[in-house]
Order: sequence, then structure tokens, then C-alpha cells
Amino acid sequence: MKLYEKYEEYEDFIVCRYKVETNMPIMEAAEAIAKEQSTGTWTEVEERDAYSAVVLEASGNAVLIGFPPEDVSIEIGGIPQLLALVAGNLFGLGALSNVRLEGLYLPKSVVSAFPGPKFGIGGVRAILNIKEERPFVGTIVKPKIGLDPKETAQYVYEVGLGGLTHSKDDETLVNQSFCPLEERTAAVAEALDRVREETGRKMLHAINITTRADHILDIADLAVENGASLLMVDVFTAGFGAVQALAEDESINLPIHVHRTMHGAITRNPRHGISMAVFALLVRLAGGDALHIGTFGVGKMHGKFEEDKASQIALTSRLAHHKPVIPVCSGGLHPLLVRPLVEIAGRNIQIQAGGGIAGHPDGPRAGARAMVLAAEAATSQIPIEEYAQAHPELMHAIEKWG
Repeated sequence: MKLYEKYEEYEDFIVCRYKVETNMPIMEAAEAIAKEQSTGTWTEVEERDAYSAVVLEASGNAVLIGFPPEDVSIEIGGIPQLLALVAGNLFGLGALSNVRLEGLYLPKSVVSAFPGPKFGIGGVRAILNIKEERPFVGTIVKPKIGLDPKETAQYVYEVGLGGLTHSKDDETLVNQSFCPLEERTAAVAEALDRVREETGRKMLHAINITTRADHILDIADLAVENGASLLMVDVFTAGFGAVQALAEDESINLPIHVHRTMHGAITRNPRHGISMAVFALLVRLAGGDALHIGTFGVGKMHGKFEEDKASQIALTSRLAHHKPVIPVCSGGLHPLLVRPLVEIAGRNIQIQAGGGIAGHPDGPRAGARAMVLAAEAATSQIPIEEYAQAHPELMHAIEKWG
């Protein structure tokens, strides 16, 4: 499915789709948004028509507004300026009860200005030597915080022996005194080496390097020097520029796992704010190789099928030269939820379970094995109860969560 198919007639514009609630006539509301976000203001001034946003469509509560690409300087302003243009003061307009940016469609001239992901789905499969199309299966080290570097590494080692392709730091762990980043990275790298030596399989662990923008490259270098195989950034707290800086730095040749912590403050209200699909597109432009998008309503986190599907499309549909990004499904998952998730989202996803692995009655190694077995059953179209007959780790997971 092409991301821009419906909007090719508007190729000369940056096109935004807004859902608007107001007592004004919808055309007046649309014109107010167009003015506020481009050349106009609340009173009469001389406008510059060549740089003014225009109303492309307005009916019901849906509005399409086109912005001239010249309104954004990609090289200097980039994604921060793009967001200021399409998602700025309009949310505070008193005449609008609610307004939500639901779609962002960029002309090829804008998309092509961003290098995008270095690795994407295919690149990560190549690193892990996974040739067949099957889901990546990962975990988050639990408890979220409190483990020291040796304990963290031991956890990664255990789940690695269980057969996972990925593990990661949680979003709240970066460089606390009880688990310094440098020591943690080195210890985890050693654990991954042991997994590879003992099993012949390669595994990746995402080290969380989220920090202030002017330090992110230095922290990334520190992680690389200590053996990091994958980097993680909390994009909403660090900024899209932090992801882009990492992706475009030639010395940092590692995939970037993008976490979306804090997104719910902006995306959750279906009547106001910005949809996650918009942010998914921006993460892809910035160069993220994997992004959390939700569990299509299957897990514990808020989210609906339509919303998460829109994010998946933004990450994986054909888009200029940009590689498809791994959609990461995480939040309340356990082995019994793997099959419905794969049936909904397909095999080119990363299934991520934290408590669904750490909480296994036989420990995290068995928990990891149970998740891998559940993925095998799903992709082989074998009922999980049948597959569990020969696999006690999976049977015990069914007994706990079934």
C-alpha cells in the first residue's frame, strides 16, 4: 500500500489532515488554521500569498490543508520546524473546541531530503542472519530499574539462551548510579558474546542513550566503544533531532531502536492532539530503524487496531528511498497473545514481552523460550495448545496466563 496514493494530486504541498470540532462553519475553521499556521494572524496584515497555507478540502469535521514546501528549511529547520508549521499554535485557537492532526503527507521533494534509516527491517535481519520472514522476538530487562550491570547482563544472557533475537533497556534506565551506562554496556556485550558462542545465534541488546541533544553523540560513542550492538532513544523526550543526529553520523553504524514513552500525552485523545501515525512517519524520516507502535488492541496499553495499523503503514509502505522500519509491538504481551498479534500485524514485526517473559513460573530463560515457541507455532499455523504438548516451557506459560 502506498502512503501517498490518495494525495498524489496535491504533490505540490505538504498536506495535513485535521479533525476539527468547532461551532464555526468548517470552512471558516479551516481558513483560521491555515492562516494561523502560515502567514496570517488575528488581524488584517499584508500576507505573502506564495507562502500561505491553502484549504484543499473541508467537509463534515475533516479538513485538508496544504502548506508550500518552501515554508520549511529541511537542512536547518528539519523536523522541529516541520512540526512547528503543521502542529503549532492551532491547538490553542479559542474558536476550536478540539483539533487533531490525523495525517501528514509530504511531497517527494521533502521526503527525499532525509536520508532515513540505515538498516530498517532488512538490515536488522541481515545482522541477525535471519533469512526467512518471521517475527523478531524480544524482551525488556525487568525490573525496569534497580539491577546492577552484572545482574542486567545475567538477565540478557538467560533470555538469550531462551532464543530471543532482541533485548533492551527500559525507557527509564540510562546512566543511574546503580547501573552506569559504560559498565552495563560492557557487561551486556560480554553476555551477548557468550550467547553466540554457546548457541551459534546472534542477539542484539538496545542500550538506552537518551540524553540532552548536545550530548547524544558523545554518549553513543561511549556505548559503541564498550560493545553496544543496538542503540535506543526515547524520541519524545530527547527529540527527533537526536535520532536524526545518530542516524546521520557516519561513525555510529548501529541500528536505532526508538521508544515512544510520553507519546500518550499527545496521541491518546481521539479528539485532540496528534496521531501516532504522524510521529511514525517522522521517526522514519529521522532515521529510526525500529519504533514502538502498540499491540493493535491485543496487549495492556491503550490503542486501537486502526491507529496502530496506520502507524505500521507509515513505517513500512513504499516511501522514496527509505527502508521500511521495524514496527515494535510491546505492552502486556505473553505467549498466548502472539498468534492473534501475528494474524493482525503479519510477520515483519518485533514482538516484545517484558512481564510475559520475566513472570514465567520457570524463570526468564523459560519465559523467553515460551515466547519463541509461541512465535514458531503462530508462523507454522499450529494451535498453541498442540505445540505445547512437546514443549513444557510453553505449556507452563499457558497454565499461568491461559
